[in-house]
Amino acid sequence: MTQNNRLRLRSGLSIGALAERTGLAVSAIRFYESEGLVHPWRNAGGQRRFERSDIRRLSFVMIAQKFGFSIARIREVMQRLPDRRTPNAADWRQISEEFREELDSRIAALERMRDKLDGCIGCGCLSMKACALYNDEDKAHEKGNGPRYLLGDEVATRPPAQD
Repeated sequence: MTQNNRLRLRSGLSIGALAERTGLAVSAIRFYESEGLVHPWRNAGGQRRFERSDIRRLSFVMIAQKFGFSIARIREVMQRLPDRRTPNAADWRQISEEFREELDSRIAALERMRDKLDGCIGCGCLSMKACALYNDEDKAHEKGNGPRYLLGDEVATRPPAQD
């Protein structure tokens, strides 16, 4: 056994220690392992051992999930991180810039939706005939599926207000 392997085995974290440091359940860590987000090794006794950098990796996974990113998307970006060294600031910056673009797009969509919902809910008209989201003869369907006006498409013509 090389000196490097001896140091790695001695310094690795048990799954319980990793759970304590991250606040995750052991079962969650096993799930993330099965999804390829962390890559533990086994010591001579067959126990999982994790790198200290896995604390940061799993913390990133938890945050990314709270932002609504899927496990598949998280795995895709994490595959760019180095396997057996602690990711450095440049590694994380690359991932954060990519996620920032996606988050900015989501924020803009949420703001559009919020503003249109506020207008609709707060206008007091209580009438689909006067609503800004009015969809006469299903014209919005020509723009695609789903709630087109809430997703950002413009209403072609706004119906006149009715008293």
